[in-house]
Amino acid sequence: MTDEIDLAFAHPEARAAAMAAGAPLPPDRISLRDHVVMADIGAFGTERGQKQRLRFDIAVDLAPCVSDAGDDVDRILSYDRLTEAVADALAERRLDLLETLAEAVAARILAQPQAGRVYLRIEKLDRGPGALGVAIVRARATGAAPAPAPTEAAAPRPVLAVFDSAALGAADLARRLDALAATGGAVLIAVTLPDGLPVAPDPVAQARIDLLGLEQNAWALAARDARLSVVASRTEMDWAIRQGAMVVWAPGKLVLDAPDAPQGPVDPGRLAAWLAARIGATMIVLHGTVAIPADCRVTVTRA
Repeated sequence: MTDEIDLAFAHPEARAAAMAAGAPLPPDRISLRDHVVMADIGAFGTERGQKQRLRFDIAVDLAPCVSDAGDDVDRILSYDRLTEAVADALAERRLDLLETLAEAVAARILAQPQAGRVYLRIEKLDRGPGALGVAIVRARATGAAPAPAPTEAAAPRPVLAVFDSAALGAADLARRLDALAATGGAVLIAVTLPDGLPVAPDPVAQARIDLLGLEQNAWALAARDARLSVVASRTEMDWAIRQGAMVVWAPGKLVLDAPDAPQGPVDPGRLAAWLAARIGATMIVLHGTVAIPADCRVTVTRA
């Protein structure tokens, strides 16, 4: 196994030299190296209550289905999933052994459908003159479904706010954002359509124009406050929610990719209600003149 671990993090030339002539090509692989975090871990009394540095090296062989993911971040195994596996395993409970931590991290990574095999090395950097560590290799059985993820705390639920065009340019924008930030969790902001968009005779073309208009307003809003950034993919959105961030939604990608997205003319209120249900929003806060469908099951309030 030591050879497998060494090769997992070796230069591609070393991996190529180790392949037998005529052997099938190895799977694609992503890696995270020299990821150092502080943690309270260890079986000795002197280690309890004393955070120490842990260094993680992780490589993941990708399942074949990932090879046709194209350039779509929502269809690949994101590097964020590797760092989050480490953070979640450490947050679950205090551990005595690196071996137990390694198993927990590997299990979380293998719960992702794109992961086929995990190479993992964890080292303590502060317990002696050198690095003390453990290395494991774990793989999903051939043909097996992704393993269920270890039990974790419920995913955080954000607040969804909707700003109309007047609210985007309001003089008290900072105060409005302060009030949203005071809710204590992540905030996603959706916007309405700007005035003066071109009118197309074809409904498909008009929908694309309207989605672009929403994205223009999203970028215009984000430019007004340094706390805001724009998210387009579900991966970016999920990461922002886990970080408790405040972001503005550019809806084009998600609406065009999701088969259950509202169809027909672009209606910002319908899109907001759909997104709120999708992300499990705790409530929708309306800023300005925005109409939410009556069948929306998320609590709606006006600022």
